[in-house]
Amino acid sequence: MTRDEQSLSGRLKQFPARTKGFLSDVRNEMRKVTFPNRKEVQATTVVVIITVILFGVFFFAIDTAIARGVDLLLHHVR
Repeated sequence: MTRDEQSLSGRLKQFPARTKGFLSDVRNEMRKVTFPNRKEVQATTVVVIITVILFGVFFFAIDTAIARGVDLLLHHVR
């Protein structure tokens, strides 16, 4: 990089060209993006809902077990 490119005025002069290049790159990358169809979205949504339910039940069971253990420990100490 030359000294002029590092200066504020040099960077300001390059700003429009760099912005145009950035937006061009974004447009090119967006052309490569594929979006899921309705069936794929529904399938992944079902997987997420089932996973959330399973984790909820798991953490409820663990929380209940720990709470009972702490209660037994505290009542036993008295």
